[in-house]
Amino acid sequence: MMAVGHARGWTVCVALLLLMILSSSFAADGRSASKGVTPPLWPNEVVERSVLVQRQSHTSVPAPVVVGPSQFWDGNDGPWSSFPIQVGNHEQIVRVLPSTASTSTWVVFGEGCPDDAPSDCPDSRGKIFNPNNSLTWVPNSIFELGVEENLITWPVNGAFGFDSLTLGWQGSGIPAVEHTVIAGIGDTAFSWLGALGLNPRPTNFSGGSFINNPQTSFLSALRHQNSIPSVSWSYTAGAPYRLNKVFGSLVLGGFDRARYHVPSTTSPNLTFPFYADVARDLLVGITSISTSNTTSSSSSTPLLKDGIYALIDSTLPHLWLPESVCEAFEKAFGLSWNSTSELYLIDSKKHQELTKLNPSITITLSPEAQGPAPENTVSIELPYSAFSLNSSWPHPPSYYFPLKRAVDDTQYTLGRAFLQEAYVIADYERSNFSVWPCSWDSNTNIENIVAIRSVNETSGEAKGEQAKKGLATGASAGIAVGIGLLIVVSLIVIFLYVRRRRRHRIESSLELQGGEGDLQGSPGAYPRKETETEELDSSHRHELPNQHVLGMLEASSDAERKVEVADTGVPAEADVVEVHEMEAGVSGLPHIFVEPPTAISPGPRAQLPLHILTHAEEGTDRVLGNYTVEQGQ
Repeated sequence: MMAVGHARGWTVCVALLLLMILSSSFAADGRSASKGVTPPLWPNEVVERSVLVQRQSHTSVPAPVVVGPSQFWDGNDGPWSSFPIQVGNHEQIVRVLPSTASTSTWVVFGEGCPDDAPSDCPDSRGKIFNPNNSLTWVPNSIFELGVEENLITWPVNGAFGFDSLTLGWQGSGIPAVEHTVIAGIGDTAFSWLGALGLNPRPTNFSGGSFINNPQTSFLSALRHQNSIPSVSWSYTAGAPYRLNKVFGSLVLGGFDRARYHVPSTTSPNLTFPFYADVARDLLVGITSISTSNTTSSSSSTPLLKDGIYALIDSTLPHLWLPESVCEAFEKAFGLSWNSTSELYLIDSKKHQELTKLNPSITITLSPEAQGPAPENTVSIELPYSAFSLNSSWPHPPSYYFPLKRAVDDTQYTLGRAFLQEAYVIADYERSNFSVWPCSWDSNTNIENIVAIRSVNETSGEAKGEQAKKGLATGASAGIAVGIGLLIVVSLIVIFLYVRRRRRHRIESSLELQGGEGDLQGSPGAYPRKETETEELDSSHRHELPNQHVLGMLEASSDAERKVEVADTGVPAEADVVEVHEMEAGVSGLPHIFVEPPTAISPGPRAQLPLHILTHAEEGTDRVLGNYTVEQGQ
């Protein structure tokens, strides 16, 4: 007992010494943090250093969500690298393209493949979504999509509703968002595939059951449920003509550093502020457009004389530019406008000629359209292959050049074709974005994901970053010393314990040697109690009620009996685990609202020829038929 008492005393003393050393090491680490180790604070943030160090030790932020491509090249105006999403409670998988302008997600309904469509229409449109196969589908009404209204001359409607949405294929592990805005489309001339809305502004319906009740966007919902570190995204469309066909890249809450590079002549801090018009937030200044090695000249030829402002929008593939610029393109590439299809069609002979020449087009961007400093400009160079696209039904099958004649400056747009060679990073919490040229090297497909921290985050690290960083020097040294002392203490305790056990065995052996004989006659010995051997009846059975579907179940004769508590007859089973549930909801998370909302209004004589069955009551179907939603209703 004395040995154990001494061991306990040693343990307490050394444990106290260990705590003192660890405390001093963490205090030293806190002092080193105050000298510059901690991340810089935001200018409007006032946080005590001790609180900041404590938060860094116990908090983390979610990692960015990387949406894997479908590995399909889809579209009737592409090919384009699509992304899979799962919609509804039965997880109908469809392939869509990101839309940087839309606040809602679009899926193709069955009406999108009419009788005269090709037989592969459902697959070529990324698969059809049937709302009747989803028990969680909540219908709203028919509205215009509210996107690119200044570019198209006909109303494009969608059957809006709400349903659950998960990014990626099944098993991707990406959190789902419940009750997000979904629109079913049947138009064949506007967007062939569905769209994943990346704009975080809420959707405000001007009619129906949700009038004047802004609905949270998918991106904002991910942030609200703490699934992404910030309201931000990065995207490039991919390029089937680069390397071994490079798929598109989409990251929510961060960016992939391997997919772009910063030119040596451009400031690495170059950003573009969001434009005041929320419908044209990704507005850039185009200072110049030039081309070289064309059918008309082998030298560099300017295509744009004066700077303009244009919107970056991935919803449509075309570049909408001034008519004078389009005429310069026509002359440089030998293009001709087809008024029937409203496309610059390219025949096979012209395509072969341009492919052999391999001309390039350089578009220079800047926050200012006129006279920016060289370090505030970034140039995106596109080869002819980026403009050599294929059209198919309902358009005539042909090569085409994705260029459109803009009527006025509100139509100037850089579409999805531009994003084959450009990488866009949009940060909605800081109201700015970046545009960089894509990288095409051996590291292009090796992901290097970087989180974009929220403006509300003062400390902590993204989960993906924690694995890359070790502890601070002071903490590491303190822990190392503590582990060493713990080993020494353990050895001392083991030594004292073994020595005591050995002494106890020697004393017991001496007592046995001195007291050999009949134990029954020894003083203080207790008489041995004689008991009769009791055998169990092997015929016992454990039966379920007579009405059980499996009938009578018998336990084997050597089955182990459960121990019963007292006389209750209730078996006492081990491994009973008590489960403590947390309260629903996430507390302490920032609620970010991006205002104002996108107003989606029904257009005059807006119709969508849909016959959609929706679940109203069990055993009853309700028909959402052809009807007209008048303006102002």
